[in-house]
Amino acid sequence: MHFFMAETRDFAGFDGTRLACTEMGEGPAMLLLHGLFSSARTNWVRYGTAKRLADAGYRLILPDFRGHGGSDTPADPEAWPADVLAQDIEALIAQLNLGTDFVLGGYSLGARTSLRLLARGLRPRALMLGGMGLAGITGGSERGQWFIRMIEGRGTWARGTAEFTAEAFMKASIENPDAIVHLLQGQQSTAEATLAGLALPTLVVCGADDRDNGSAPDLAARIPGARYVEIPGNHMSAVTRPELGEAMLAFLQDL
Repeated sequence: MHFFMAETRDFAGFDGTRLACTEMGEGPAMLLLHGLFSSARTNWVRYGTAKRLADAGYRLILPDFRGHGGSDTPADPEAWPADVLAQDIEALIAQLNLGTDFVLGGYSLGARTSLRLLARGLRPRALMLGGMGLAGITGGSERGQWFIRMIEGRGTWARGTAEFTAEAFMKASIENPDAIVHLLQGQQSTAEATLAGLALPTLVVCGADDRDNGSAPDLAARIPGARYVEIPGNHMSAVTRPELGEAMLAFLQDL
C-alpha cells in the first residue's frame, strides 16, 4: 500500500482561463473528469476512489472544470462556447504532453464530456463512463433545462424537493451559478452513430437506482464491446461507494 500526496497546480484553459488540476500517484496516466456542481476532490478524492486507483499503480490527473472547485469562473458569456469543457481538456492534454497513451474516465457531466472529446477526435487507450445513460448522451437538453430552472429559482425551493437538494450541492463548489447557465446552454449531444463507431475498450458503470441520465445498459449496448457494471446506489450515492473504484480497477486489469 502506498501513500501519495495530492498536488494541485494550475493550467490554462483553451482561452487562457486559469483552471486547477490535481495529480497523485505514479504509473500509467488516467485522466478523470468530475460531474456537474462537483470537483475533483468531491468526485474522486473525498470517498477514496482516487487513492484506490493510485495505490494500484496509476498516475491520476484530476482537473476541475471551469466554474467548479478551484478553477476560475469567467463571467463573460463568450467564455462559455459550445463544447467549452472538452476544449479545456484538450488544452490540458496538450500542456501535459499526454498524447493518447492514457485512460479517460468521467462521472455524469464528466462522462458526457469524455464522449464529446471522442466525438471531436480524441482516442485514448480506454474509456470509463460513470453515472451516465444513453439519453444523457444523445440528448440531455431536458435535463439541462431542469438545472437551469433550478439555478434561476435558487433560494425559493422547498426543503425536501429535488431542486432544494441540487441547490445545496451546488453551493458547495460553485462560486457563480449564473455562469453555469451558460455552460448548460452550450452542452452538445453525441449521436448514436458516433457511439457505434467507437473502437476502444469501454466501461459503463452506474448505480442500480440511477436513471437521472437515462439507461446505462442502453448506453453500453450502443458502444461496440462495452462492458456494463451495476453498483449499489443512485446518482448521488453511487459515486461515494467503494464499488465504483473496484469496478474501474477490474476493468483496467483486464485491458
